Amino acid sequence: MPDRKEHLDPLAITLLLFCCLFWGLQQILIKTTVDEVPPLWQAALRFAGATALLWLWCVWRKVDLFTRDGTLRPGLLAGVLFAAEFSCIYLGLRDTTASRLTVFLYTSPFVVALLLPRIVPAERLRPIQWVGLFIAFAAVAVAFSEGFTGETTARQLRGDALALAAGTLWGLTTLVIRASSMAKASAEKTLFYQVAVTALVAPLLSLGLGEKWSFSYSGYAWFSLGLQTVVGAFASYLAWMWLLRHYPATKMSSFTFLTPMFALVFGVALLKEPLTTQLVLALCGVAIGIVLVNRKA
Repeated sequence: MPDRKEHLDPLAITLLLFCCLFWGLQQILIKTTVDEVPPLWQAALRFAGATALLWLWCVWRKVDLFTRDGTLRPGLLAGVLFAAEFSCIYLGLRDTTASRLTVFLYTSPFVVALLLPRIVPAERLRPIQWVGLFIAFAAVAVAFSEGFTGETTARQLRGDALALAAGTLWGLTTLVIRASSMAKASAEKTLFYQVAVTALVAPLLSLGLGEKWSFSYSGYAWFSLGLQTVVGAFASYLAWMWLLRHYPATKMSSFTFLTPMFALVFGVALLKEPLTTQLVLALCGVAIGIVLVNRKA
């Protein structure tokens, strides 16, 4: 068993801040690359690279990925949901802003909170948690209401809808992992199912949408893809898994609230995205809702 600590030390805090900062930045990386590299082809390149890196990591660490342990069916289901989630994220960022997409994406915890008690009765929500859910979804409605004004287009509404679908799929992926034999699988195997299935599905979806494949891109596009692959889909996920093994998950979870904040800051600072009142209110509402839903008795 790993040596578990009761409190977050400077190393843990540094890694958590780095992960959350990059997860906020990666939406910007996708957004600034999607006009040059087709969205699903971009996802295919990213997750093919991440699958190769994870496999090499497991070979080096002697982590067995292919032992029969009853995780094949739920693992493949989690992989398909994960692939659908990232397909929605990449396609959504073609139509809406990175900051708006992040608000809708972080509705994922509420999908888990609503559905998990049906499988695990001990996870039943208390009144204060229902208040949190109401605040969060009201906040999402506020953000979505911008799409019905004359200032936005049907294209942005489509991007918002894809982002909301991605958040739902993320929540369903978490539900499959927590409520099946996947809960006992190693972190590397759980991640491998998700990145490997996405690496197989994304190219097929890309071909189905008629995207043009190429390897002739600008230096920035390859830099963006490299960061998304090495840092986003490989290193940051492995860092998160390592932290989960050594530090309290409940104390770590509060740091994830920083990710939408970082995405908003990067979107405004780097992409000159509009900082609207509705978006700020939605971001605050989602953060407050997550805190209340995750609050212990």
